[in-house]
Amino acid sequence: MHLLIAAAGSGSRMGADRNKLLLKVAGKTVLEWTLKAAFEAKTISWIGIIGQPKDKNPICSILDNSVKAVQWINGGSTRQQSVQLGLAALPNDAKSVLIHDGARCLVRSFVFDEISKIVSQGQSVIAASQVTDTIKKVDINGEIIESPPRSDLWAAQTPQGFPVNKLKHAHSEAISRGWNVTDDASLFERLGLPVKIYDAGPSNIKVTTPFDLVIAESLLSTLKD
Repeated sequence: MHLLIAAAGSGSRMGADRNKLLLKVAGKTVLEWTLKAAFEAKTISWIGIIGQPKDKNPICSILDNSVKAVQWINGGSTRQQSVQLGLAALPNDAKSVLIHDGARCLVRSFVFDEISKIVSQGQSVIAASQVTDTIKKVDINGEIIESPPRSDLWAAQTPQGFPVNKLKHAHSEAISRGWNVTDDASLFERLGLPVKIYDAGPSNIKVTTPFDLVIAESLLSTLKD
């Protein structure tokens, strides 16, 4: 299985002076924890990291002692553009691919493996967790319009896995139609293509704010070597 790790973000919402993936948590950088899970996954045979050119040296410096080879890929100005560039850099024989946010450093190796198995059967699937809060839809004035049944609601996560040819087609359509989305599954939804849910649980959070770092520190401390 081929894995693309999106690492082209910034530390703006974190209030950091660098890419948040380079921040330390529980003794390692956020990205190192993500890679640790990817390296331990039995199904992952190829890994590419999509990042901003300015982050290439600091990110590549933490790959010196990697147990698996990792390819650097220059990213774009948006996540969608970065994934497009990542897809273009895949080996020609790649049939399936997983897209994972580098900031989801709490992902477990078995999640990569389980999603890989589903994708290898020709299906598309995303990690997700069922929503437990009551969700309110509001209008532009901040007034509640409705409360969707939470039994139908899932919070999308990564990894997200797809057949390469279908994902490349979806991104090609996005370019021609001017679509801008925040995850790859949204492209499949717009094209009417089926995507399954894999329940990865609520701990597979994306580290975005200082509070998320506190949660990650607590959970990852129990996994330290």
